[in-house]
Amino acid sequence: MALLELRDLKKSYRAPDGTVQVVLDVPEFTLGASEQVAMAGSSGSGKTTLLNAIAGILTPDSGSIRLEGTDLAQLSESQRDALRAATIGYVFQTFNLLQGYTALENVTLGMAFGPGPDRAFASELLARLGLGDRLDYRPRQLSVGQQQRVALARALANRPRLVLADEPTGNLDPVRALEALDMLRELCGEHGAALLLVSHDRSILDRFERVVDLAQINRAAAGAVVAGATVGGNAS
Repeated sequence: MALLELRDLKKSYRAPDGTVQVVLDVPEFTLGASEQVAMAGSSGSGKTTLLNAIAGILTPDSGSIRLEGTDLAQLSESQRDALRAATIGYVFQTFNLLQGYTALENVTLGMAFGPGPDRAFASELLARLGLGDRLDYRPRQLSVGQQQRVALARALANRPRLVLADEPTGNLDPVRALEALDMLRELCGEHGAALLLVSHDRSILDRFERVVDLAQINRAAAGAVVAGATVGGNAS
């Protein structure tokens, strides 16, 4: 059984002029346990919406998202939150670090929503990422590359079965981008976590054995507009 399985997944948003824009229309996509896959997607192709749907942050209009056989669409919001905390690690493009907390606190606070804070493991992760001497530094005291490493540690802190990464190297220079990618892939491999990473950077995509073009699996990637669809929220 696949770790992640999408079937007939659809998500639409209503534009300010009242028209309805279909952002996701994915007939099928699967990801195996421990598999590492890159997904190519240009700006506006629906990649962030897709990852947020897989993470249970937003709900699709229709279709199913099965994670280890559990359909997220059948869960309540609190159940989705609990499943995400226990099963999914998310590396956001903008890091989403808490500015008033140290690097170590950012990682341990993320653990609070899962099995509970483990300062020893959080410290170990940060040390592995070259931040052993920066545990008490706040994000503003860290370089962009160091902040990215904190985000990587936080995503892996609960030993997730699936790691989602949204343009995780987009704010880094080419050399540091490849270093961060190698660290992420290595740590996912060590912990047996599957990785789904979306990017438009060819140098990043070329380092993966399996690359999926989002435009080929998402029939709405060109931005189809329809009337009478079930919609909610704003496009992202």
